[in-house]
Amino acid sequence: MTATAAHAEAMEAIHAAAFPDEPWDAASFATLLSQPGVFGLIDPRGGILLLRVAADEAEILTIGVTSRRQGLGTELMQTAIGRAKRLGAAVMYHEVAARNAAALGLYDSLGFAPAGRRAKYYANGDDAVILRRRLDNA
Repeated sequence: MTATAAHAEAMEAIHAAAFPDEPWDAASFATLLSQPGVFGLIDPRGGILLLRVAADEAEILTIGVTSRRQGLGTELMQTAIGRAKRLGAAVMYHEVAARNAAALGLYDSLGFAPAGRRAKYYANGDDAVILRRRLDNA
C-alpha cells in the first residue's frame, strides 16, 4: 500500500527492525514523504520502501523488511519499478552495503548492475555499492 506521513511511526519501527544499527526516525520518514517526487510503500507483513523520482531518474532511498527470504523485498521493488516507470523514470539507482550478499543477490535478480562504489559510506565504515538498472527495457 502507498505510505503517507501518517505511516511514519510504523515505517520507523520496520526500519529499526531491519537496520538496528542505523534506524531512521519517524520525523525523517514524514519529512521525506512530504517532498515532491518521493513516495513510500508499506506492507503490513513488515516491509517499507521509499523512492524518489526526479526527471528521468529514480532512486531507492531505503527498503527494509523484517523477514527475509519471503519475497517481500522483491514485491516492494517490483511495485517501485512499475511506479517509477509510470512517473517517467528511465533509470533507477540504489546503494547497498558491499558485504550484504543477500541484498546484492536480490538486486541482481531484478536486473540491477554495479555502477560504482562509495568508500566507507556507512557509519560502521562499510562501503556501498551503487547499483543501476535501466527501466525502459524491463
